[in-house]
Amino acid sequence: MLQNKKILLIITGSIAAYKTATLVRLLIKQNVQVKVVMSESATAFITPLTLATLSKNPVLVDFVADKNGTWNNHVELGLWADAIVVAPATAGTLAKCANGICDNLPIAVYLSAKCPVFFAPAMDLDMYKHASTLENIKKLISFGNQIIPSENGELASGLVGEGRMAEPENIIIFLENFFKDNLQNNQQNLTQNLKEKTVLITAGPTFEALDPVRFIGNHSTGKMGYAIAESLARRGAHVRLVSGPTSVQLIDNEINKKNIELFKVQSAQEMYEKANQFFLESDIIVLAAAVADYRPKIIEIQKIKKKTDEFVLEMVKTIDIAATFGKIKQKNQLMVGFALETNDEKANASKKLISKNLDFIVLNSLNDVGAGFGHDTNKITILDKNGIETNFELKSKKEVAEDITNQIATLGGF
Repeated sequence: MLQNKKILLIITGSIAAYKTATLVRLLIKQNVQVKVVMSESATAFITPLTLATLSKNPVLVDFVADKNGTWNNHVELGLWADAIVVAPATAGTLAKCANGICDNLPIAVYLSAKCPVFFAPAMDLDMYKHASTLENIKKLISFGNQIIPSENGELASGLVGEGRMAEPENIIIFLENFFKDNLQNNQQNLTQNLKEKTVLITAGPTFEALDPVRFIGNHSTGKMGYAIAESLARRGAHVRLVSGPTSVQLIDNEINKKNIELFKVQSAQEMYEKANQFFLESDIIVLAAAVADYRPKIIEIQKIKKKTDEFVLEMVKTIDIAATFGKIKQKNQLMVGFALETNDEKANASKKLISKNLDFIVLNSLNDVGAGFGHDTNKITILDKNGIETNFELKSKKEVAEDITNQIATLGGF
């Protein structure tokens, strides 16, 4: 749940700050991007150098980074994060955040946040139970913030009771459960939006026969198209998946059995003919297949023998499925294309977006490590017909499929 998330850790002045070194290490182990902001008082308990080394990012303490006047932009920090964790959150910090008292960089970042914010309180027992602290916590919850409950145990004062900052391992569990529940809730909400929608998806490569045993193909595995099919099926859509040759299989579950029809084809022509059967009755069309641009002009009946040093193969264009469907696309249909490019990526993708009458196009570049064919990850840019460009970081193809499905639901107004 936390992989590839961007978490901003705000550390304030409590003895519990020593635990944040462990917290940062645990987040990094989960492939989380971590940035740290500290209050001036927090630096007395743990050094910025320690946290910068562990997080692999500079640690920010004040509005101005150096004597030259470089500004630490609290608005950018608030917008960058997928989540902000205030740990430890002192009584003073809770009070300032609850009442908008902005007198340091951490509070400014909190007030600029557009993401979920988690507070892990840390203070003495009497302070934790004081009516003003409880009122501030109640107010923060009413703003939509999350409170990671303090734990029972020995406190710095020598008292025993509530007020200890949650252990780093328990903070991780709290974050994981939050994002898991949030994902499930989002999927349930979006399920209603895509219910009753009919989707046509093409996926995988096409194989263009040379003779009975050989073919011309490409390295597409179909993983991306299958992941999109499953994402849309989870949200209630009825999916017809037209797949070229691939070893990828749909996950064997009741949702896929109920909501996905799979049709296997070989060549570009076969893929077009099968997809064309369903095109006009489809609300959403996702053309994720890597369709061959050319096929042999002549398919030999017998296996071609190796007789000469050179072999000349005459090729002819295959049908352009996206362009053909783009000409007959109806106003109530939403059509998505894909572009895998090696150079002039955005320019080439933009041309396809227009020439093929797409609503948006998903661009991958083979220059991006971990993107494209054969990987379990992908890195995409979405260009839509309104001229809006959305860039995404490297993610698992399952997560990328969710991003694409979100774009379909948003742009289609479903």
